Amino acid sequence: MTTTERASAGHAWPLLLVLSGNMVLDATEVSLVLVALPVIGNDLGLSPLTVQWLMSGFALGFAALLTSGPRLAARFGRRRVYLAAMLGFALASLAGGLADGPALLIATRVVKGACAALTAPMGLAIIGTAYPEGPERRRAVSVYSAFGAAGFTAGLLVSGALLEAAGWRWVFLLPAPVALVLLLWGLRLVPHEVTARPPSAAGRAGLPAPEPPGRDRVLLRTGLGAATLNGTYHGLLFLLTFQMQGQLGLSPWTGALALLPACVPLAVSVPFAGSLVRRHGTGRLIALGAAAPLLGYLLAVWRPPSDAYLTRTLPVLLLVGAGFVLSFAALNMRAAGSVPPSRRATAIPLYQMAVQLGAVLLLPLTAWLLTAFDDPRPALAVLAVVAAAGLAAALPGLRDGRPGPPARKEPA
Repeated sequence: MTTTERASAGHAWPLLLVLSGNMVLDATEVSLVLVALPVIGNDLGLSPLTVQWLMSGFALGFAALLTSGPRLAARFGRRRVYLAAMLGFALASLAGGLADGPALLIATRVVKGACAALTAPMGLAIIGTAYPEGPERRRAVSVYSAFGAAGFTAGLLVSGALLEAAGWRWVFLLPAPVALVLLLWGLRLVPHEVTARPPSAAGRAGLPAPEPPGRDRVLLRTGLGAATLNGTYHGLLFLLTFQMQGQLGLSPWTGALALLPACVPLAVSVPFAGSLVRRHGTGRLIALGAAAPLLGYLLAVWRPPSDAYLTRTLPVLLLVGAGFVLSFAALNMRAAGSVPPSRRATAIPLYQMAVQLGAVLLLPLTAWLLTAFDDPRPALAVLAVVAAAGLAAALPGLRDGRPGPPARKEPA
């Protein structure tokens, strides 16, 4: 590690605040827009199938640029790419807030997703070089992860408040000044680093080329499990948002509060995720984390969510939230532990791309089913079938035993 990459003692916490603040922005993007979708649809005369692209477009942009991030960082340096992506995020936010039609609005969401695909993993990479290995780095990663997990919850609340007080355009405009402040602070704090040469096809000199990550069965199963978990989650929240604001007549703020049981448990449990995995192992947690949402979707098909929130909607949200609490960290650890360190730079972006593609595929399908049928059951049934596929992908992991993947010491 070079001295230019290491954060000084006086800048360690301010740098972490910048990186974590940007992680919150990335994490809030989905939930900010989620609550606003019915309002935007009514204002611009858009169907649920069209307006859902404001969510799936962000996921599409995120998935599209994930695999390019390491190559861009190798060529231009992490600092340049990270700061350029922050600027692009701010400009796209401004353009989205001023857009007068769906085409430009959706395009800005794709751009913001692409920018988030660079800043989110690159922020973690900057932490890996700016903080010394050991307790300081682990503490920084924990703070960074906690901010990200809390971002979805924060986005729901901020969006509900903005829609009540100022209108949907501020849902798109608000991130712009926040991103610009973080950018100005980042220009001073994000450390410089020596630009690395792009990795060769062989990975390391003198070693044969590793097998492509896509052929790794464990990584494939893990990616499928994460894609089904994320895709069904977003599909359910999309369905419930339109039902609460459209059919039940709830205000955006009340609707946002009603969705909190699906995301607050994860935000609260993130600091304990590591110990949970060490105690129970990734295989068991991933299987339980796939079974809980499936039970929730089956319950919703049997008794669709309605105005009886406490007895119908809340149990479904709690079961889906439990799935994230149990398997979110375990899936990430299983994905990282399924490949050797020399392959992680290419394997992990593929895993993260699978996570985003789950939302890209299931959000349009959910919106189409809601448009085609007056009954939410067809959409809920599809979510249940996809969740069952996620459980099927998780069950072979039970044979791997209880212990979590051993920690591999990474080079500094």
